[in-house]
This record gives sequence, structure tokens and C-alpha cells, in this order.
Amino acid sequence: MDPIKVDFTGKGKSKELLIPPERAGLKIVINIVITVIVAIVAYYMLLPAMNPRALEFYYYFGIILAAYVVSAFITSKAFAKPEYMPYVKKQATVPIIIALALAVLLGVGYLTSCVVFRAKAFSRIISEQPIASTNFDELDLIDSLDDFSKVPLIDKTVAEALADKTLGDLFSSTADTENLVSQFVVDDLHSSQINYKTAPTRVFPLKYGDFFKWFKNRADGLPGYITVDMYTQEANMVRKEGSAVKYSPAEYFNRKLIRHLRFAYPTTMFGTTSFEINEEGQPYWICEVIDKTVGLIGGDDVVGVVLVNAYDGTCTKYSLEDIKKDASLKWVDQVFDAALLNTQYNYYGKYANGFINSIIGQENVKITTTGSNFLAINDDVYMYTGVTSISNDQSIIGFILINQRTKDAKFYPVSGATEEAAQTSAKGSVQDMGWDATFPLLLNVGGEPTYFMAYTSGGVVKGYSMVNVSQYAIVAKSNNSPNLVECLQSYENLLGKSLNINYSVNVDIPNAQTPETPAIQTASVTGIIADIRTAVIGGNSMYYIKIDNKYYSISASAAQNVVIFNVGDTVKVTFAESSASIIPAVNIELSAAQ
Repeated sequence: MDPIKVDFTGKGKSKELLIPPERAGLKIVINIVITVIVAIVAYYMLLPAMNPRALEFYYYFGIILAAYVVSAFITSKAFAKPEYMPYVKKQATVPIIIALALAVLLGVGYLTSCVVFRAKAFSRIISEQPIASTNFDELDLIDSLDDFSKVPLIDKTVAEALADKTLGDLFSSTADTENLVSQFVVDDLHSSQINYKTAPTRVFPLKYGDFFKWFKNRADGLPGYITVDMYTQEANMVRKEGSAVKYSPAEYFNRKLIRHLRFAYPTTMFGTTSFEINEEGQPYWICEVIDKTVGLIGGDDVVGVVLVNAYDGTCTKYSLEDIKKDASLKWVDQVFDAALLNTQYNYYGKYANGFINSIIGQENVKITTTGSNFLAINDDVYMYTGVTSISNDQSIIGFILINQRTKDAKFYPVSGATEEAAQTSAKGSVQDMGWDATFPLLLNVGGEPTYFMAYTSGGVVKGYSMVNVSQYAIVAKSNNSPNLVECLQSYENLLGKSLNINYSVNVDIPNAQTPETPAIQTASVTGIIADIRTAVIGGNSMYYIKIDNKYYSISASAAQNVVIFNVGDTVKVTFAESSASIIPAVNIELSAAQ
């Protein structure tokens, strides 16, 4: 008998026994087919860029690899027969190796793109041209009231209200009302402010009310788009005979804009999409082409655009240089999205002196203020936002204007209140009216840095306000009417100097499309003043006059004689009918019986 051999080295340790399931070859084919189906469906739904610089590239292949492993586990029935697990592990070896390789690549990409290590690179994505404070007059936006035609007197919210009303009025008055009414709504997400035929204009595409309305109207497409002149406040529905918008983010399946783009450009990374029209009124989708400028996956920047004809879906790709140099593309206003520009400028402001300095010391660290607005200058559209020190967000140190077509940025140093503070101050001066104030624009009014706002209520412009940047207690406004001349004259009076404004210019603002509101019902009462109280709200002196156990409020700028009234005087108060405890007065004057 041979002696029993015992291996104490461990080299003879038995390996896991691979037991393939029945019809293993067929099941491998089934796994591959399932994985291919998952890959096709995932690509159609997720639309990833086939580009290792895009994060969705890694998510997409992660789904595919996971699909094969899960399919192998299920088809082998390893969940019921544990003896098949070694076989499943072997089947998963290649997918796991590929997944680990992609994870390592993504990890390296993250490290090479991390702001902690690449702060300087992030700060160089955008640069600014500082403008000396003594050259503030070079910001040639308003030299006379003629130039107000370049200034948007309303904001996006008011423009959207005008667009909604125009859409409702049109469809309720057309012969095919039954087919159109309530089928479409205004798409405010993809609207953009452009410079259309030298006028600041916001363009609103339409979208379907819901999936079922899309299904009903998909063959005909969207009937057109709406333009709103941000100066005259005139809104128009534009419909072209025989044409309809067939490609948009509101579509489903192959006519959905991003899917249409992905099939045409499978490796291209896309950013924000905006809706614009050329000088002939032809609608286009302006789609940002994005590249990573810091490491593998960091530092988004626009390197070009794809213009998509909204009617027939024709796509044309242009580089950033093409957009800057090609005169036929001058009409394209929004190449760089405002949110992207804001992010890039904050990189510049925070990390120009390194990452550590942005946290410790914070020397010369600055960030943008909350909110932004747009200005038309020399046939281009500029994003405007204030800039503040990171250690003091109560005042600005200047403001930045960035060209949305070329990314040219100019920084204007000026100290004063933030837009939010100016907005609060302006709202305070009409607190008794309950009006809101639009986000301010910083303008050069006769050499004075000035915030300009519109007062609105229910989407209707009620008046205008100007707040001096350095002396934000100076709040000028038009009295109960959208009158620019009145607002500017009040501003001059409060400043105590002439701004050399040409008041002979006709500045009547047509408001034909402004949503109608019922006329203010006024009443009057004559009585003896029982009490007078005062308060300063938003830099304006407010007077509260008590007559017959009711208080009536009015500002000194609206009724200057109120400052000399005394208890016991008999006055006539004209007021808007209100159920408020303190009733806003339109006028207060001494009674003839006094």
C-alpha cells in the first residue's frame, strides 16, 4: 500500500469548481442580446456623449456592464443554485476589469480636474478687462432719453405675463379656437433676451400643454413663437404660413431636440440651449458645444455652437471663432449662458490667487452678487451682475459686463449698495401700494451710476424707479404711472443737480399689449387731522394722517404740502378704495373750508 501523502504547504489547495449551467453557450448569447438591448434603450433614453470627458459616458458604460453581470446571474439561476456562482464570477471577470479601468480613469480625471489642485487653471477660464473708475462715463448707455430704447424696461417675469396674454388672446379669437385653445403654453425655460433689429427683445418658444396635447398636435407641430419688446412692452405672436416648429425640447422621440442633436453629433458635449431668431424672423435653437478645459472632466467652457433650424431640424456646427468673425452670424446673441458666465467669473474672483487664499486670508477674493440682467450694447447682448467682496456682501465693489457672444468681460469699479439692497429700498418707497420691483440694471445716467427698476403689480408695469448706487437712500420714482420723464426729473431733483438729459425727446412708451387692469376706483373724505405720524421707508419720508379714526398714508414726494400740515387742519384726502388698515392716499390737500 502506498503511503498517504499530506501536503502541508497549502499549494495543493483545491480551486472552486466551475459548474456551467445547462446550455451555457445559449445563455451567453442571451446575456449578450439582453446587454445590447439595454445598451440601445439606455442610449436612446440617456443620450450620453461618447466622449471620455463627459461624466455620462462612465454612467452609461456602468449600466451596460452591470446589465451583463445581472443577466448572467439570472440566466444561470445562481440565485437558486449556489454551485453556479463560481461560473457567474468568471463570466463577470471581463466586465469587472473594464469597470475598474473606467473607475481608475475617472478617478485620475477627477484628481486632475479638482479645484483644490487646479485653482489657477479654473481662474483662467475667463479674464476681465478692468475699466478705471474715472472712465465710468465710457459706459455709454444713456446720454439722452433716446438711448432708453436700448434698455429693457421690464424683466423676464413681466415679459412672460405679456406672452401668456398674447397667446391666450390669439387662440381665443381665431377661427380654429377649438383646435388650438389650451393646447400650447409659453416655454419660459428656453426663452432668451436678444438684440432684434436694434431693440432689446425676449423671444419665447411654445411647448405642448402635456403629453396628450403633444400626441394630438404632433403632426402639425408648434404654431410659432412670441416676441416681447422689452422697451415698448409690445408682444406679438409670430406664425409663418406653411411652417411650424417641429424640433424643440417639447417634442418626444426622434424630434426631441437633444435626441436629434445626439444622433447627429454622437461625441459632442452640449451645454445650455436657447431660442433665438435671426433678423428675418427665422427661429433657431442655439446649442452650446462644451469642452473641458481643466484636466479630464473640469472647467466647462463653450468652444462653439450648433444652430438647429426649428422648422426642419437642419443642423450646422460652428466654432467660436466662426461666431466671432462671420458677419452672417452676427445675429447670434447668446453663445454663453448667463449661469455659465457667472460660474466662470466666480472661479476667477475666488481662485486667482490660489485655492488656499480663497479660504485663508481671502486677499482680493470677490464673487458676483445674487441675480443678473441683460443689456444691449453695440448690437450685442451683455450679461450684467454686481461684484462684491467675499467678506462683505452688503455692498458692491463694482460690476461686470460680459458679452454673451464673445465672452469679453469688462469690470467697472464702483462702490455702493448691492442690487438686492437697492431693490429693497425701491420697494420700500411704494410699500403702501404693494408693488414689486424688478431686478435692477446698473446704468450710467448722466455720469451717475444708477440702478434702474420697474414697479410691477400682477405682471403690469406701474412705474419706474432710479436708485443712486453710492447713495441708495436717494430713490426717485414716477408717481403712479410708467412715466420715464417724471422719474428722471425726480432723480435730478433728489440729486440736486442737472444730468444734462434731453427732455424734448418723445419718450411715450406704447403699452398696447400690457395686460388690462380695471381703473383705480378713488374716493375722497374731508375731515380734521386728529394725528400725524412720520416714518422714513426706503429713503422716503412717509406721512400717516388720521381722520375719523382711519389712517391715510402718502409720501412727501407725492404731496409736498403734507410736511406743513398740523393736527387740527381740515384736509381733503383722495384715496384708492382699500380694505387695508392704513389706506394709501393718492393726494392730500388743505380743504377750501380751512
